Amino acid sequence: MHNVAKHEENHRFIRQEPPATSESDATWLTIRDLAAQAGVTLRALRFYQSKGLLSPAREGQARVYRASDRERLALILQGKRLGFTLIEIREMLAAHARGDKTLPISRQKCVEQINLLERQRREVEVALTELRQIYTGMYKAILAAGAVSDPA
Repeated sequence: MHNVAKHEENHRFIRQEPPATSESDATWLTIRDLAAQAGVTLRALRFYQSKGLLSPAREGQARVYRASDRERLALILQGKRLGFTLIEIREMLAAHARGDKTLPISRQKCVEQINLLERQRREVEVALTELRQIYTGMYKAILAAGAVSDPA
């Protein structure tokens, strides 16, 4: 019971709002809250922090994230989703910090990423076709042995 009370006390402490440095930074989130909101793991947030992509404030031992951190995370995840490297994502974050509101990539880089993603999609489609053939062969072998009844 003592541990539960201590956890609740720590949880309340973490959720206290430190003084905001700007209007947009008035709402703070714990690492757990940000991870849940963004659909990522705590480990991913710590990894991004270790790579210098996120710089949460500290409230004691706890990391607290501002609105600007949430924006940076959204850009990181967009860059990751689009297949960019961490170095490229870091450059995008720097451009965003300078005031660029769109994803700061050249048309050439955009075309390169499209080509890369299309090639990866074709490779995945080939792998899926291969696995389906293997599965079908296994299933036919099981049917031939009489071990499984045909659901059709």
